[in-house]
Amino acid sequence: MTPAGFLNLAWQTVVAPQDVARLLLSLRLTHEALLLAFATVVVLNALLFSLSVQMSPTASPLQPILGSPVIFMLSLGGSLAIVALAITWTGRALGGAGRIETVGLLLIWLQALRMLVQVAMLVLIPLSPQLGAFLAFAAAIAGVWILVNFIEVAHEFGSLFKSALVLLLGVTGMALGVSIIFSLIGVTTTGLAGYV
Repeated sequence: MTPAGFLNLAWQTVVAPQDVARLLLSLRLTHEALLLAFATVVVLNALLFSLSVQMSPTASPLQPILGSPVIFMLSLGGSLAIVALAITWTGRALGGAGRIETVGLLLIWLQALRMLVQVAMLVLIPLSPQLGAFLAFAAAIAGVWILVNFIEVAHEFGSLFKSALVLLLGVTGMALGVSIIFSLIGVTTTGLAGYV
């Protein structure tokens, strides 16, 4: 795909997300292609995020974690896989027809779009932090809109409300599960083991 084609498809994803979802699913990618695409977007997102952290260092206690591309890559890959499972299982529990491969492909495309936003922010933030913040906010709103529409196509609900409910329940369930796991292994809100 050419850069112009990528940008055009990215714009179409914002204005006609269901059409783009159907186009992506019509490609019928193999498991190997999906895994390669997954690995590619996770690695590239981690490198871009690490670069953005290096360009605007903060005095955050999470700086060593956020600045490490490997740790961020593992976190992003794990959370992306968990989100794909949560959306698939929640959607199927509510009568949807989505499969993990279908949901996974659509989430991979969203991560590719996230890379585009990160590149734009790397350019904008040094010029205008306010414009960069606005872009981040607009991208977050657009991301939710796109994801709800992608869930609709993946699960074939016939209702954006039901798709939004799947997103809400899936993310809530995932957050609850992660917090339970963290509490069982003794991780507190500061990231330190409570018994140390």
